[in-house]
Amino acid sequence: MLFPSSVRALKMLRDSLVRRLTGFDRKSHPARGFAALWGMLLAAGTAFGMFCSPLGGQQADSGTPVVVQPGAPGKPSKTLPPSTRGMLPPRSQADVEFMQGMIMHHAQAVEMTALIPSHTENKDLRALGARISSSQSGEIKMMKRWLAVRGEPISMAMPGMPDMDRSGHAMGLMPGMLSPEQMEALRKAKGAEFDLLFLAGMIQHHGGALTMVKDLFDTAGAGQDAEVFDFATDVDTGQRAEIKIMQGMLEKNSSEEKR
Repeated sequence: MLFPSSVRALKMLRDSLVRRLTGFDRKSHPARGFAALWGMLLAAGTAFGMFCSPLGGQQADSGTPVVVQPGAPGKPSKTLPPSTRGMLPPRSQADVEFMQGMIMHHAQAVEMTALIPSHTENKDLRALGARISSSQSGEIKMMKRWLAVRGEPISMAMPGMPDMDRSGHAMGLMPGMLSPEQMEALRKAKGAEFDLLFLAGMIQHHGGALTMVKDLFDTAGAGQDAEVFDFATDVDTGQRAEIKIMQGMLEKNSSEEKR
C-alpha cells in the first residue's frame, strides 16, 4: 500500500522534472544531460502510474458511481449513496408568475419592434429595434424552457379563456405594457411620428419591466432560483441602459425639430 505522502512526493518529483525539462537549453548543455533528464522523467511517471493505478482501478472496476457532497468551510466532504439524484432548487409561486408575466411583456416588445422596418427609415431606431427584438426573443425561449422543465404552464391565462387568469380574475396588462389604443396609434404612425411614439412607448414598456423585477425581489422567498435571479438582474441592468439610450434619442429628435 502506498501512503498519501509517498504519492505526493512522487508527484512533486515528476512536476519538478517537467519544469526542468521545459526550461532545458540544448545549446548550453550536452545531449547526454538532456537524455538523463528525460529518462528520469519517464521513470518518475512510470512509478507514479504504477502506484496510483490500483487506486483508480478499484474505483473503475467497482462500477459504482461516487457522489461527493462538498462540506461547508472548515468541514469535511461527505460521500453520499449512489442512488442520490440532483434536485431542482426550490421556487416560489412568485417566480413562476414573474416568468409567465415577462413572457407576455417581452412578446409585446417584439411585436412593437416588428413594425420598425415598414414604418421608419431612422437607422438608429432600426438598430435599437433589432437589438431589442433579438435579446427579448431569446429570453422568451429561455423563460418557456424554465417553465416547461418545472411542469408549469407558459401562460398565466386560463386555458380556452385568454381574458381570464387561472384564479378566475380578468387578465390585466403587465406593468408598462401599451394599451390596445396605444398599439393601434403606433401601427398607424409613420416616419418621425412613429419614431416619437415608439421611443415613448418603449421607455414606458421598459419602465414596467423594472417594476416587475422590483416586485419580484420585494416578495419574500422569490428570486432565489439562480436562473430567475440572473435573468431578473440582467433585465434590470439591460433595460435601464436602453432607457437612457432612448431618452437620448428623444432629446436628439427634439433638438433637430427646433432647428
